[in-house]
Amino acid sequence: MADLPGHTTEFQNVTMRNLLSNSKVLKLATLCLLLSSATAIAQRDIEFHNDIVPLFTRFGCNAGACHGAAVGRGDFKLSLFGSDPDSDYDSVVRHLRGRRINIATPEESLLLLKPTEQVAHGGGTRFDIDSDPVSLIAEWIRNGALHTTSRQFTGILVTPTTYHAKTVGDTTAVKVTATYSDGSKRDVTSSTVLIAEDNTGVEIHHESATIEAKRRGRHIVIARYLTEVHPIEVIVPLTDARLRRSKSISSNFIDEQIQSRLKQLRLQASPQISDELYLRRATLDLTGRLPTAESLSQFVADDATDKRALLIQSLLESDGYVEYWTFKLAKLLRLRTQQHDQEGASVYNEWISEQLRNDAGYDEISRSLLVAEGDAHSNGPANFWRTTRTARDQAELASEIFMGSRLRCANCHNHPLDRWTQDDYHGLAAIFAKVEQGVIVQTKPNGRVIHPKYLEPAQPKVPGAQFVDDSDSNARMQFAQWLTDPNNPYFSKAIVNRIWKQLMGKGLVEPVDDFRSTNPATHPVLLDLLAKDFVDSGFSIKHTITRITESAAYARSADAIEANKFDDKYYSHAIKMPLEAEVLADAIADVTGIHEQYGEQPVGTRAISLLDPAVPSRTLQVLGRCDRSDSCESTADAIDGLSQKLHQFNGAMINDRISAPNSRLTQYILAGKPALEIIEAFYQVGLSRSMNDIERSYWKKLTVDLDTKVDTEHFLEDFVWSLLSSKEFGTKH
Repeated sequence: MADLPGHTTEFQNVTMRNLLSNSKVLKLATLCLLLSSATAIAQRDIEFHNDIVPLFTRFGCNAGACHGAAVGRGDFKLSLFGSDPDSDYDSVVRHLRGRRINIATPEESLLLLKPTEQVAHGGGTRFDIDSDPVSLIAEWIRNGALHTTSRQFTGILVTPTTYHAKTVGDTTAVKVTATYSDGSKRDVTSSTVLIAEDNTGVEIHHESATIEAKRRGRHIVIARYLTEVHPIEVIVPLTDARLRRSKSISSNFIDEQIQSRLKQLRLQASPQISDELYLRRATLDLTGRLPTAESLSQFVADDATDKRALLIQSLLESDGYVEYWTFKLAKLLRLRTQQHDQEGASVYNEWISEQLRNDAGYDEISRSLLVAEGDAHSNGPANFWRTTRTARDQAELASEIFMGSRLRCANCHNHPLDRWTQDDYHGLAAIFAKVEQGVIVQTKPNGRVIHPKYLEPAQPKVPGAQFVDDSDSNARMQFAQWLTDPNNPYFSKAIVNRIWKQLMGKGLVEPVDDFRSTNPATHPVLLDLLAKDFVDSGFSIKHTITRITESAAYARSADAIEANKFDDKYYSHAIKMPLEAEVLADAIADVTGIHEQYGEQPVGTRAISLLDPAVPSRTLQVLGRCDRSDSCESTADAIDGLSQKLHQFNGAMINDRISAPNSRLTQYILAGKPALEIIEAFYQVGLSRSMNDIERSYWKKLTVDLDTKVDTEHFLEDFVWSLLSSKEFGTKH
């Protein structure tokens, strides 16, 4: 064995004899040899930020379950995923009286002894004693454990960003390259963490940094290096079948992108729906109401080639559109009465209605809300500032609504899966702390929030952008201008994604308030195109609704075929969605002809028109309405399905209305209509379609055997009950 620098040949001989008799000494000796080897690490400067911190991330040392927890572990605290390398350096080098680092004898540094388990370590073995990470840390310690750096880390380049596997079992290698402020680049694949969102869909081979497809479909793998996270999309065709060529029905960019994804996954699209079903779908989506029997017969009889486009235009110009989409925006903004202040809620609701009636740009609507001041009883937008109780809550609300981002995850530490920092969170809260929240909304010059990291007032900051002068009274305006800028990467995408979900059943990004790089859209190019088209239209909600409803994807059948029955996110068929509580309540009232009285509102008031979501209503309670005290998007609107079904089957919500004196059924019976004709009428008013041949034959056979008037009435009551309890009635399909 050659002489090693700093050690004698005698020492080496003694060491070799000890290695044979003591396994622990074997490990320590091996560590010494590694520390002394002049060739263990290439001769270069080792930087704490760019070389050592990535190891803490790669091996889980600074994860939330370990030393990256809010209070650390075992009196050793690291910033989550290396978000604050300066504090990490202090923890490693200066805390614990400097015992974690021993420059004189690096092999005695706790930073090495613990993770190699030469000293008891609650986290178990993190590094093998003869591994490259140990060599790298050892060399850094021997060089003086310095904190100097000659370049700043700027980001990573990940390849591939999308991997198209041919079949299950295919693999691909991942390469990650770090970029730095001096223009240099370095392969950091070995220090990058690869995490599969679904371990059953993708297997990660960490030593070789390869991805193996284990299941068909689209899967996401997250590559993390330092604070940077990038998604890798893995696509495996859902079938091996050859796609049948289908005639192109629409050539707009929506269908081009949807069809491209279906082709990648080898998914056959379901056919287009009938005029009857299109009328029902569009009327529910745009007005929240079932079409009338009269409008159904007129639409089916119309032979104009552009009648669907004319229908959408007509619906968008109707009062029903204004009323329903006012309800949609009110839910998004969590509009409700504040401290029994009906007047403020009414003014707020009317202002939203006016914006929709005039097709005001969504950018203009949002700016008006964010900079509003004055009397909330006369200035509708001012009520936006009464939605929450604190500046932090208002910051979370604004980020979720206008950016589709969960900024709240950066309250206690930098967001672990996104770009947001504690400075972003508390900086936005500091902007909002300058607002006096009350009936009179006004500037509060002395308002502030305390930054938990520094225990000092947080400096106002536009998230992800610049700090704002604390004395600047226009901080809200600066945020509003940044937010609604056409180039803002969040604002337009957040609202078009919500519109898409309303019309298509599922967002391109789900959940819709969780935009981040590690939660990519199922169709990222389509989302970009929709956002650009929205901006080009002047931020028009009506325009985007028109664009989506004119696509072939929107008019696709909800009935899956054998070739796409497992698809629930790529729009090869329409997604069946339960009707919202208020919409379903209105539909039950329309079909039965019996309307519920909500509080002191006049009989016939639609459920979607209620200003106060807390108004007493057994029907809405059973159907699971959202009370708007929190987001109506992050939790399901409906209550427990079993409870709801039991009320539908046995409760008064349906049963008491069917045979009421003024009900639709009672009126039909008193008019002497035949049973089969009554059934057909309910199909049209409840399901927005006529019976098919099988159904007509079935009901005709059952009604023929009815002997008495009483038998007929009971039979028809049961029929109406079954229709209102059916899945077809309670879903948008």
